[in-house]
Amino acid sequence: MDAPITVDRLRFLLFSLKEKLWVKPLSLCLLSIAAVFASKLADGTALAQHLPTVEQASVETLLSIMASSMLVIATFSAGTMVSAYASASRSSTPRSVSLIISDDASQNALSTFVGAFIFSVVAITASSNNFFEDAGIFLLFCLTCLVFAIVILTFIRWVDSVARLGRVGSTVQKVEAAAMRAINHRLSTPRLGGKQQPKSVKEQGGDTSKYQTLTTDSIGYVQMVDMAKVQAWAEEQGTQVHIAMLPGQFCTPDRPLCYIESVKQKHSVDNSKNKSSDKVDGQNDGNDEGKSNEKSDKAALLSAFQIGSERSFEADPRYGLVVLSEIASRALSPSVNDPGTAISILGSYARLFIQWAQKEVENEADDIKYHNVTVPDINTADMFDDAFTGVARDGASMIEVSIRMQKTLDAIAKTSNGKVSNAATEHAKTAYERSIDALTYDGDKEALNAIVNKLNQKNSNP
Repeated sequence: MDAPITVDRLRFLLFSLKEKLWVKPLSLCLLSIAAVFASKLADGTALAQHLPTVEQASVETLLSIMASSMLVIATFSAGTMVSAYASASRSSTPRSVSLIISDDASQNALSTFVGAFIFSVVAITASSNNFFEDAGIFLLFCLTCLVFAIVILTFIRWVDSVARLGRVGSTVQKVEAAAMRAINHRLSTPRLGGKQQPKSVKEQGGDTSKYQTLTTDSIGYVQMVDMAKVQAWAEEQGTQVHIAMLPGQFCTPDRPLCYIESVKQKHSVDNSKNKSSDKVDGQNDGNDEGKSNEKSDKAALLSAFQIGSERSFEADPRYGLVVLSEIASRALSPSVNDPGTAISILGSYARLFIQWAQKEVENEADDIKYHNVTVPDINTADMFDDAFTGVARDGASMIEVSIRMQKTLDAIAKTSNGKVSNAATEHAKTAYERSIDALTYDGDKEALNAIVNKLNQKNSNP
């Protein structure tokens, strides 16, 4: 039985709609049409006798000016956004384009301009056909002035943001903000609200032979796991579900999405004994029916897993780290040669990992929402690999990047979270070895050694 839409799925759908460029313009178009016909409500009311008279020709003139100008501005804004998307793909990484598309300022501007154009066209058409009386014309005039004011304010606000749209610095800020949202959401619901997973499931090579597995023919990334739906299914079946793949992991038909510990039989043992004298054909029919029911039950559980061709920033804390690493690697390439961007991204990593380390310690003993579902923790070592391996490799020959790498990892290592501290220390050692091998000037090696020795002395003598 399919459960109603859950909070997890609603959150995922809202984020997906935010990335669709047509949603806000369509909403504003419908609102504009409704506003025009709402002006008709003033006609035939007692209020109409007390409203001043406005010439219909003056209102139509204003609407004509708006109609001719808004189409041009809307076309210009759409062209600017397309250029920003192309710039973001070239200068940072194509994975960041979805965040540029979901930029509120740009979407609001385009929606306002298109909505104003639709409003003016519909209003001119209605007014030219004498759809309104005096009160309706006055109310339409007021709405037109209001739309003008909204358009002007939106344009001013949009001009302030359009200069930064698609630039590397702005893109880094958006990716960091998306990663921070995903981290805070995961920290607020550790293990997606499920229980700690048993070692037999979460450890590689563990004994999972006693579990049934759920696989899918779909190939792609797990974008969301609807935990409330999994919990409802597990309660109905009287079972424990062990999630095997977290959002962001790549799914193939040979990799199980989850393990099912024990499934409640549809027919009791007594019923099966009473039917022992049935014909063989009847037994076969029962077996076929049982298999069909089992397949239907697993299909209901499978629908809780959203699988797509792209990873999602919203439910996957590691994806933001990967995209930041890609931006840094492109900035460190010989064709771009921009170590400043890589240094800026290392600052983003410091904020993200320190936030993760501090909040994870605070939320260790939080309440469990889904008692029939177990979920593995995010592997801290994998998060550090996503973030620092590419930057350490591509920036190893640049002394300024190598020094900042050591300082960043040292700051992260000083947190009270043991797993984060150990991973930071290990990556600092690996990054140092990479840099010593890649640096060709002895003065750079001496400077790096001096920084590392200074940091080690501070840590040994706090």
